[in-house]
Amino acid sequence: MAKGDYTAKQEEVARFAKALGHPARIAILQFLASRDTCYFGDIHEELPIAKATVSQHLKELKDAGLIQGEIETPKVKYCINRENWRLAQQLFADLFRSCAEKKDICC
Repeated sequence: MAKGDYTAKQEEVARFAKALGHPARIAILQFLASRDTCYFGDIHEELPIAKATVSQHLKELKDAGLIQGEIETPKVKYCINRENWRLAQQLFADLFRSCAEKKDICC
């Protein structure tokens, strides 16, 4: 397989995996998953990091489609993007299932 010849599913899994690749983003997702919606200030208060850093992590999660944000001037409200969350769950389940099929075999 040549570089760039990845399937759409592989690209999607990689996009979600990259967004999940930092503990602060996992903390943000867990925080949002426990609520229907949440404002930026609530998220910032929950994490021991600077506002600019929280913003960057929110941007990564939003760009990956795992969360969505809505401006309610002067605040921004965030929530889990449930449709993409279900898609990510299915894609990861498929990946883990396919890797588990060859239990005790190593290249």
